[in-house]
Amino acid sequence: MAKACPTPQPFRAVVGTVTVVTLLFFFTFVARFIFSPLFPTISKELGFKSGQAGTLFLLGAVGMLVGSAIAGFVSSRLNHRGTMLLSVLGMSAVLIGAHFAHSLGALRAIFIVLGILAGMQLPSSVATITGTVRQQDWETALSVQQTGPPLSLVASPLIAAGLLLAFGWNTALLWVAGLGIVLAVIFFLGFGGIGAFPGEIPSPAHIKPVVSTRSFWVMIWLFALGMGAQVGIFTMLPLYLTQEQGMTSAHANTILGLANISPVAVVFLSGWVSTKIGERAAMSLFLSLTGVLVVLVGLLSGPALVVCIFLMAGLAVGFFAPAFTSLSRIVQPDHRSLAAGFATPIAFLLGGGLLPMALGYLGQASSFGLGISIAGAVIAVGSSATLLLRLLTDLEAGC
Repeated sequence: MAKACPTPQPFRAVVGTVTVVTLLFFFTFVARFIFSPLFPTISKELGFKSGQAGTLFLLGAVGMLVGSAIAGFVSSRLNHRGTMLLSVLGMSAVLIGAHFAHSLGALRAIFIVLGILAGMQLPSSVATITGTVRQQDWETALSVQQTGPPLSLVASPLIAAGLLLAFGWNTALLWVAGLGIVLAVIFFLGFGGIGAFPGEIPSPAHIKPVVSTRSFWVMIWLFALGMGAQVGIFTMLPLYLTQEQGMTSAHANTILGLANISPVAVVFLSGWVSTKIGERAAMSLFLSLTGVLVVLVGLLSGPALVVCIFLMAGLAVGFFAPAFTSLSRIVQPDHRSLAAGFATPIAFLLGGGLLPMALGYLGQASSFGLGISIAGAVIAVGSSATLLLRLLTDLEAGC
């Protein structure tokens, strides 16, 4: 039986839909990134080291890969709408449980479950937007969606800095959980019908056209570089700034929060750049420039370091709008949610999981700055992989 797809519409006609899906997407990042600015406080209270902190993000990335692997089974039964609701409400419940966590083992379990729930949400978010918005407006719609991660990187350190003035780290998590519940209620009561179409069950017949495409693996590599710059580096910057640069936790969190304001504007600039020079060239441009700035973040100190952090944050996010558009064009629409469901979590495992762990242990054994500079060099050089991409121009009907 054919899937009941929505009728694609101009972006202006469905801007409310794109906005609310973006807010849910935003929360899945806040629920995980809030731990990064809290780590200096958590590590002192629970007594674990920077390498162990980095391991938590690896476990979260593994959980995200598992969540994406089962996302098709969930969305095929609950529709994309039900999957997004389950993800946000489930993450809120886990954060409430994290209030009572008083050991490294408990935090490990929390990161795994948060990762699973976040992994379930991402394919449904992309599929809902690209299925609802007409193709010529994808750049704009996905640019809006991609404000979610940078907004979360703005909000998380500022929320942490504000809440830690009055509460402990575990009580701060309750406030974040409350935000998720409010967003879920608004979505459920005020935006009926959004995402009310099923995803694809990841059967071998559906997976084969995806994994047999060279561009699928190229996109995994490119997303790993992009997520390494945006997520992997930034999750460990609070520890780098406090342990090696001598900043207080409040000072570091304020810098990181303010640095991630500019990416909100760059997201829309990247959509414009992408339409002018093409998705592949835009991805290469933003990744290579970001890599250079990451190298400088690991080498510099003082005001020059702060300037590079601001510039790095702005350029890192520019990669994602053309990247998600490209990901939607490497396979036909019926396989789009599977491509997003597998490519991004595998990439996150590398850039958002293994990289923070490596930086944490290198910082523990030698220097955070050295690890950051090496990562930046890999990002800059690795951006040339865009030359290997093949994007489809004739897309079939479907969602």
